[in-house]
Amino acid sequence: MPWIVGVSGASGTPYAAAVLRALLDAGEDVDLVVSRASRLTLLDETGISFRDAHWREDLGDWLARGADGKPDTFEADLGRVRYWNAGDLAAGPSSGSYPVKGMLIVPASTACVAGVALGLSKDLLQRAASVTLKERRPLVVAVRETPLNGQTLRQLVALDDAGASVVPASPAFYAGATHIQHLVDFVAGRVLDAAGVEHGLYRRWKGELGGARDE
Repeated sequence: MPWIVGVSGASGTPYAAAVLRALLDAGEDVDLVVSRASRLTLLDETGISFRDAHWREDLGDWLARGADGKPDTFEADLGRVRYWNAGDLAAGPSSGSYPVKGMLIVPASTACVAGVALGLSKDLLQRAASVTLKERRPLVVAVRETPLNGQTLRQLVALDDAGASVVPASPAFYAGATHIQHLVDFVAGRVLDAAGVEHGLYRRWKGELGGARDE
């Protein structure tokens, strides 16, 4: 069964790329949903135009790019990826009878958070998230916004009450980050931790002060 990965329009497309690469490296199947708004963000942050008719080529270019913008930094096997258009409300992930392990929304914009919390299902990303909640499957929401107003905070609490894991895109520094990719990978790793997917994206805390600096 695949993991659904939803990419919303918040800034932070390198987070999504890191999560996708790690899922594929772990041998997981992925059902990918890229929102309309996220295509604009992807174009702005990477220069890549994500096109339905050429999604595999564009996804390959995206996942090969490092967080610093350099192309051909990574390799990813896309054979385990299935792409669904965000406007296709008849797609597999729109139904609870479609078997999946769960869903990761990374990054999650405040508009996406609101739509999922309110059950709007205005596109496939929101519908798949609503289905994930109603079927009691794991839903991880990697919200990327600052500052957060009271309305969004209440919506995040509502998602937590509904069973979702809220993972702010908040990098930590105890893992010994020396490059922007390390900070991105930390957030991606915490998203995967919440989903229970094994990975090696960051150094874990071992209870020793300064331990990361000694490695």
